[in-house]
Amino acid sequence: MDLNNPNSSKLDRKFIERNRRNQMKALCSKLNSLVPHQSSREAASSLPDQLDEAANYIKSLKENLKRMKEKRDGLMGLIKSQEKGSKSPRIQIQEMGSSSLVIALNAAGFNSQFIFNETIRILHDERAEIVNASFSVVDDDTILHTIHLTIGEGSPDYGAARISDRLKKFVHDVGGYNNLN
Repeated sequence: MDLNNPNSSKLDRKFIERNRRNQMKALCSKLNSLVPHQSSREAASSLPDQLDEAANYIKSLKENLKRMKEKRDGLMGLIKSQEKGSKSPRIQIQEMGSSSLVIALNAAGFNSQFIFNETIRILHDERAEIVNASFSVVDDDTILHTIHLTIGEGSPDYGAARISDRLKKFVHDVGGYNNLN
C-alpha cells in the first residue's frame, strides 16, 4: 500500500465501510431470524421496524422471566415457611381461572414417586387434563412437584373443589400414616 497515494487510502476506507455494513446487515438478519413473526409480511418489514420488534420481544421475555422467578420464589417460600423438622408432605392448590389449577406438592422425607403417582391417579380419576408436570429437587430429601391441569367442562367449580378436597385428604392421610409408623 502506498501511503503517499490519497486514492489508496480512500479505497481502504470504502472497503472497510462496506465490510462494516455487510457485517451489520448479517447481524441484523441473524437477530431478526430469532424473533417470532406473526405473519410473513412482518418478516419483510424495514430494518428499524425489525430492530424495534426485536427490542420489544426481548423486553417481553424479560418480563416473562421475572414473573416466572416470582412464581418460583413463591413456591419455594411455601416450602421454607413450613417447619424445618416437619416430614409430612405438603400441598398447595391454586386456582388459575374457572377451569385450571396449579398444584404444588412438597414430598419431604417420603417416597416422592409414590406421592406423585397417586396424585396423578387422583387427577386421572377426576378426569382432569394434565397440561404440564415438573419437579425440582430442593435438597437431599425434598422434591417439589408442580402440576398444571385443566378441569373438564361439566361444573368446573365443583370439580376444582372436589379435586382439592381429595388431594388434601390424600396428603393428610399419607402424612398421618407416616407419623404412626
